[in-house]
Amino acid sequence: MNAPEPPSGAADAHRAQQKFACPACGGEARWHPGKQALVCAYCGTESPHELAVAGEIVEHDLVQALRSVPAQERGWQAQRRQVRCQHCQAISFFSAEQQGRACDFCGSTALVPFDEGTDVIRPQSLLPFSQSEAQARGRLRQWYGSRFWAPNAFKRRVLTDTLHGVYLPYWTFDAEASARYTAEAGTYYRDKDKRQQVRWRRVAGQVAFHFDDTLVCGSRGVHSGLLRAIEPFPTTTELVPYDAGYLSGWTVERYALDLKGAAEQGRQRMLQTLERLCVQDMRADTHRNLRMDARFEHQTFKHVLLPVWLVSYRYGARDFQGVVNGYTGQVAGEYPKSWVKIGLAVLLALVVLVVLFQFE
Repeated sequence: MNAPEPPSGAADAHRAQQKFACPACGGEARWHPGKQALVCAYCGTESPHELAVAGEIVEHDLVQALRSVPAQERGWQAQRRQVRCQHCQAISFFSAEQQGRACDFCGSTALVPFDEGTDVIRPQSLLPFSQSEAQARGRLRQWYGSRFWAPNAFKRRVLTDTLHGVYLPYWTFDAEASARYTAEAGTYYRDKDKRQQVRWRRVAGQVAFHFDDTLVCGSRGVHSGLLRAIEPFPTTTELVPYDAGYLSGWTVERYALDLKGAAEQGRQRMLQTLERLCVQDMRADTHRNLRMDARFEHQTFKHVLLPVWLVSYRYGARDFQGVVNGYTGQVAGEYPKSWVKIGLAVLLALVVLVVLFQFE
């Protein structure tokens, strides 16, 4: 599918100069998830700005894009400075008004200017924040408070002081996929001595699946396991066309995983799904020697920005992260374990075993 025609050069220049300043006091207007509007952080004035809420979300031909990306699909349509954290290596985009920021991903202040030119694919759609900062704090506090194995001192700490809202780079991939397979399918049975055995038979078949928005995150700053835990994001129904106004006042991470690398990861996830479908199609208790010939057609992709509330902190000698899905509110996190509680649990288990042994 061809990319939409770019706006005129004059329009591009105008949008690149947009600051989204408050019309009342001149301060920076920031996108407010609760009010779904641009709101001044200083005086509270809501700024008039027609955000892009309608229009077609374009799927781009993957094979064609891997060969070349048109120049008009690059850049951010707004002035943003690019920095790299020397601690976690995350690359962030700050708006021109954001100064003196620490890294939103690890808290380090060791930020240095970073410039690889304008060779960055601009996202053409995004999922705006719908969870407010207060809602995210509440969900995180509730989640941390429910961690039984965490130290009691840890639970009493305020862990949301470093909470930041960030837009993370994601790639989505679509494809019509099919696979022919051969394998040996096994059925369990009991022999005359009541021992479990497997009866093998050769099987063959074919499966097909339509992949719609297979997600691959391009972030380097957030731990991948946490992001998988707060999925899914409703990218198939709730995306809006890209508009720099949604990013006003927010940090945006640049993708560390480029389109080629993301496409390879997306293909591997699709292959894993096809393999599971093949196993289900066998209708067997177990299998071995599965061979699969997969075909992919009508492959398309999107580069999108998805909202995440992130908290990073250090406890003892280790760094931890907690994340909240900025749209659904799903929470995942890391936390320290209390060796005192674990030791007591092990001791209690040993006492119970000794008591049971004595009664035998």
